[in-house]
Amino acid sequence: MSEQSTTPSAEQPRPKESWALFKTFMALLLLILCVWGAQWQYQRGVDRHARNAVIEERIAKPPIDLKNITANLENYEWQQVSTSGTFSMDKQILLRNRYNDGKYGYEVLTYFTTQDQKNLWVDRGWVQAGATATTPPVITPVPAGTVTISGRLRLDSSLPRGSFFALPGKGQGLVSELNAQSQLNTEKFYIDLLSGSDQSLTPKVPSQLPELSDGPHMAYALQWLFFGGLMIYGRVLIRRTR
Repeated sequence: MSEQSTTPSAEQPRPKESWALFKTFMALLLLILCVWGAQWQYQRGVDRHARNAVIEERIAKPPIDLKNITANLENYEWQQVSTSGTFSMDKQILLRNRYNDGKYGYEVLTYFTTQDQKNLWVDRGWVQAGATATTPPVITPVPAGTVTISGRLRLDSSLPRGSFFALPGKGQGLVSELNAQSQLNTEKFYIDLLSGSDQSLTPKVPSQLPELSDGPHMAYALQWLFFGGLMIYGRVLIRRTR
């Protein structure tokens, strides 16, 4: 008997993928979002690194007399300055929602007038809240008369955020609002107190520097790029399995 000849069957055509254009569009849209997220995180990392470098440079500089700073305040923020003048204990505010080692407390800001008649706020550091909501915190009184203080110069825009607890006169809000409502006129900067000519002026818990690390922004940028790669891989995989 002769063998029956066979011919290979034609290859079955691949079924058409449904919603192919829509799937491709969504993949491209997600890819664009991932690239945008990576760029955003990268830029945040660059900006934070630059800010940290500026802070580290300025806190390492020797102290200067406050009266020698007459313009371009932003070029001196974080630098240590010294000045002489008097505190006004009756003009003081406590800033709520400040924590230290997990304990609730307040930031103490006291009105200060320099010998050359500049009025400004001095951040005298953190104090722990009272035992109850109605118990006021224990605040070290400022010495009477002329004193010399040393601290870091800060811009008003960088004042720690929080609500006011105790105010001279009426009104609540940021320092600018406080000045307007209590008819006070202060400089556009304040001082983080570090020490003074009187021992009582050295804060038990001084205002802290911000964390000088670059943070996780670069890692997040790479993570977003990884997600973008997954979008491309997933779209190709869906196409091949059809």
